[in-house]
Amino acid sequence: QVQLVESGGGLAQPGGSLRLSCAASGSIVSVRTMGWYRQAPGKERESVALIIRGDATNSAADYADSVKGRFTISRDNAKNTVYLQMNSLKAEDTAVYYCYAEVAHRGSWPTTENYWGQGTLVTVSS
Repeated sequence: QVQLVESGGGLAQPGGSLRLSCAASGSIVSVRTMGWYRQAPGKERESVALIIRGDATNSAADYADSVKGRFTISRDNAKNTVYLQMNSLKAEDTAVYYCYAEVAHRGSWPTTENYWGQGTLVTVSS
């Protein structure tokens, strides 16, 4: 009933930038938390950045220590879309990045359900 479609991954050089986007679609009533996780080869999936919808104009963001000051998460509530601007990329940022969203849809409202995107590969290499 809900799909998350990611875009924007690819290859970047160390110190470079990439921007990820993730759009949620389907029978959506509201989207609470949206965010990004990543999984590097041989490692567990970890939270990168989450943005919690507050009122219509305010949202609270939380970042992993490893990306603070380099990554910025934002969202467009009208489009049910979340973005991740990644600057000053490092080789250790190489991973598959997964979009995450807590969505109340017509079949579940007011309860939210957790959804994941298919993943987009980010490779940081010279």
